[in-house]
Amino acid sequence: MKTRLSILMMIFFISSTIAAQTGAVSFKLKGELLDSLTKDGEAYATVSVANKQTPSEPVAKQVTDKNGRFVISLKGSGDFVATLTSMGRQPVVREFKAPADGKTVDLGTMYVHDAANELKGVEVVVQKPLVKSDIDKIEYNIADDPDSKSNTMLEMLRKVPLVTVDGDENIKVNGSSSFKVYVNGRPNNMMSNNPKEVLKSLPANSVKRVEVITNPGPKYDAEGVGGILNIITEGSGLVGYTATMSANVNNRGQGGGLFGTVKSGKLTVSANYNYSNTNRSPRTKSWSKRESIGEIDENSSDVETSSSQKGNYDFQYGSIEASYEIDTLRLVSMSFGMYGGGNKSRFTSTTNATSPLSGNPIYSYTSQNRSNSSWSSINGGLDYQRLFHVKDRMLTFSYRINSNPNSSDGSFYYTDMTAEDSWLDFLHRMNEQRNKGEQNTIENTFQVDFTTPIDTIHTVEVGLKYILRNNKSNDDRYQRQAGSDDEYVFSDDYSSHFRHRNDILAAYVGYGIKLKRFSGRLGLRYEHTIQDVEYLLGRGDDFRKDFDDVIPSVSVGYKITDMSNLRLGYNMRIYRPGIWSLNPYIDDSNPTSISQGNPNLDSEKSHAFSLSYNNFTQNVSLSFSTRYAFTNNSIQSLTQYINDTEIPGLQNPTGKDVMYQTYKNIGKTRSLDFSAYINWNITTNTRLYSNLNGGYNYLSDGNGLSNHGWMMFYYAGIQQTFPYDWRIGINVSGQTPYISLQGKGSSYFNYGMNIYKSFIDKRLTISLFANDFFNSKKRSSSTLESINFTSSSWSEYSPMRYGVSVSFRIGKLTASVKKAARTISNDDVKGGGNNGQQ
Repeated sequence: MKTRLSILMMIFFISSTIAAQTGAVSFKLKGELLDSLTKDGEAYATVSVANKQTPSEPVAKQVTDKNGRFVISLKGSGDFVATLTSMGRQPVVREFKAPADGKTVDLGTMYVHDAANELKGVEVVVQKPLVKSDIDKIEYNIADDPDSKSNTMLEMLRKVPLVTVDGDENIKVNGSSSFKVYVNGRPNNMMSNNPKEVLKSLPANSVKRVEVITNPGPKYDAEGVGGILNIITEGSGLVGYTATMSANVNNRGQGGGLFGTVKSGKLTVSANYNYSNTNRSPRTKSWSKRESIGEIDENSSDVETSSSQKGNYDFQYGSIEASYEIDTLRLVSMSFGMYGGGNKSRFTSTTNATSPLSGNPIYSYTSQNRSNSSWSSINGGLDYQRLFHVKDRMLTFSYRINSNPNSSDGSFYYTDMTAEDSWLDFLHRMNEQRNKGEQNTIENTFQVDFTTPIDTIHTVEVGLKYILRNNKSNDDRYQRQAGSDDEYVFSDDYSSHFRHRNDILAAYVGYGIKLKRFSGRLGLRYEHTIQDVEYLLGRGDDFRKDFDDVIPSVSVGYKITDMSNLRLGYNMRIYRPGIWSLNPYIDDSNPTSISQGNPNLDSEKSHAFSLSYNNFTQNVSLSFSTRYAFTNNSIQSLTQYINDTEIPGLQNPTGKDVMYQTYKNIGKTRSLDFSAYINWNITTNTRLYSNLNGGYNYLSDGNGLSNHGWMMFYYAGIQQTFPYDWRIGINVSGQTPYISLQGKGSSYFNYGMNIYKSFIDKRLTISLFANDFFNSKKRSSSTLESINFTSSSWSEYSPMRYGVSVSFRIGKLTASVKKAARTISNDDVKGGGNNGQQ
């Protein structure tokens, strides 16, 4: 308790000391903007304040409230200029002088006119509102926010509606961590798989705006992504360069990175590299217990296992992107990137089994596993974009190649093996073994897109796409008798070489309409899929299967005001099984728990209906949404307690009962979800934000196995800015137990704190962070149930993280690599397996 009190007192002392470091005079600016004819308040107009000597560099921005009033806190001296802008209106400009006594400056009542009444010969720079909402997206203008001059994109995301960044720098879009990251409409796999690592290396001054797309249209693959984060980075064409170098160290490892952009004439090139290593990861411990219920006999067993694991991990990625503007209507862009990582782990476990009939011991053993694995991704793309003199008409040709090689090498050793006579054969199946695995997916994708307006309110878009996807999986097993010194012998029976060709031909058509405050979009997508499976080694029958899918989508929106809207939508999405869930390779390295993929899986189809409301004012941003979704053939992981003679393809079964896990299209899911996002700017220096989502889920296998319940997640934080470029952020997050078909997981609660300080004209930034600093250990748990067994597991780990990071920016450049507005997006595969690979 004394330690906690001391830390809290230290936090209070730091905050108080920072706040007392300034003697500068602050003041407030207020005013009222009314319509010149109706005398109604001009709601949500943007108020931009700048020094008179540098009118194009705002020092503060805000929007008026629903009555047209505003109050802005400022600091400084001399002459200032305030510019009030609103859509379709003539800008209002007022000059004023900062008061020496700190009193409030009142601009009084100002009147705004339609833009058509603007006097000729007066040149005014129109500023866009900070936040805009549309039928399928919300935009935040990064370039119009003064903080973008010094922050990274990860920090700026904390201001974007429907986006949250927690203390671990994990990003959620619309309350979900399942989202894709695009750059100028182009999917970026490195950002999608590792957004926090990439975005905290990207200077915000190279970004124009961020779009949160919550209802993707028919041009996107029929995947189940709940949202898209589209980062628009088109620059102004200035020649120059910029580079940002960063380094960090924490209680688990260290890392560093470099980001740079250079522009010369019509050519712009950007490159990025980052590396991180976790070599001080604490050891984790776990326990599990399985009990037989219902009909039991001499082949049944109750099993308890205790284990510990320690591993080292490393990760690195790099990318290079370039664009060349042939002329104002034609653009060529390319990209190349690669990322990867590896881990070394050591795992030790002790297993004890007893008879559920008598409670007597029947067998026990100790196992040790040493494994090394690596995974990587190599991708490249080329786009040609052709614009026309007709506004918003565009033709795009795209090509993309992607490869995801993975490898693993693991060895299993067994000691202290004892067993009753009737279980000796079962224990003898535990041969010491070495497993080598190689997996890879190679994709070649071709796509053409065309969009054109019909008139001022109608838009049509069409496109074609062809994906050639080849999955390869080789699993080789070498065995020797437990405890012997013999050489490992290759096993044909237990090894598997598997090929899976998955070609997809897709076409789509979309129609959009915008009529005053009403907007709508209707889309239809057709996909023809070819599944061709071939077994080069191991048991399995070759087969081919073709199937067709028609995917509709509908969305309707109504703009209540320029800053608020209602949206209603329906989407159908497809989840295709990945190679991890398709591979029929039998993993019986632990003969008490056997797993196997299912090559006969079909794509699952999900239907979702959504309703959302968004409202953004100068002080408070609100977003509420609800969603109902159902699936009748979802891919579910199914665990059974069965006799090992019932497992297809298992060599040398013993007739004993074991756990068997595989995948099947048996899931019937129903979910009613809701989410709420709130951002409250209490003052210009104090920001409170929160995100809440949850819902009720029902899952069933159609054969009597079902589960249901509520699940809730919350995240909240406060950010305080102090004089001399100090900033402190505190956040908390938590979740109730999650629900699965055969059980549930545990709840959790996390908290964290960040302290930032900028130096050298905001080019050097140092940040300190600490998460869960009062908890040296935490425990998570999960349960699994079926008609003839119950299983419980626990794990103990250290959540405490603390460290320091440093970044330094050199050069000055507002340009960035331009991308084609339409390009290829392959995100139709349901994830699974290791390392988050699909």
